[in-house]
Amino acid sequence: MKGLLEICCGSFEDVKTAWQNGADRVELNSALYLGGLTPSTANLICAKEQCSIPIVTMVRPRGGGFCYSQDEYETMLLDARILLEHGADGIAFGFLTEDHAIHRNRTQEMIDLIHSVGKEAVFHRAFDCVAQQERAVEALILLGADRILTSGGAPDVWSGRTQLQKLQSQYGKDITFFSRKRCECTKRKSADGIYEHRAGSYILQKLAAGCDRLPAGRGLLL
Repeated sequence: MKGLLEICCGSFEDVKTAWQNGADRVELNSALYLGGLTPSTANLICAKEQCSIPIVTMVRPRGGGFCYSQDEYETMLLDARILLEHGADGIAFGFLTEDHAIHRNRTQEMIDLIHSVGKEAVFHRAFDCVAQQERAVEALILLGADRILTSGGAPDVWSGRTQLQKLQSQYGKDITFFSRKRCECTKRKSADGIYEHRAGSYILQKLAAGCDRLPAGRGLLL
């Protein structure tokens, strides 16, 4: 079976580079150096206008965990609704409780919103922070999630490969597990001293140049 190449992008420019170099799908974020936050609507609009691949958008208002206040939660629902209205092909999100379990009510509401417009609900790597992965998978299946993004609870896919194989064997018929390999992103210092991280563009430039080995770092690649 042909593998699917998904690139985690930090901007419209990254999406365009990914599309031009053969990516099958992208996940659009901002602030990749924080693990990915909600992108601007403008970046999504530009990407949809100029690139003909599916674009899943991250909905995450801040770094620092996946247990959100009510205000943050309501903002996330609004962000998701706006991104879907502007063409997002799916939403990546994750809600946990304070005891590191799936927050079922919030997850259900987000999935229902996404499915109401026929798009894909992706539970992101908040999954790797849950206390009991099997119970979490079963909850996400019941709630109707389409995909789970995970490295099996490990820092990287290779380290979590045994758990990933176990999850796939037990639950793969009911839900899709999607694993990503970490790849390096470029980091350049601008005139004002701020570092810019450009994972997607760098990765696709490497792929386009025929490189078959990518070093470890922050960018994400399947």
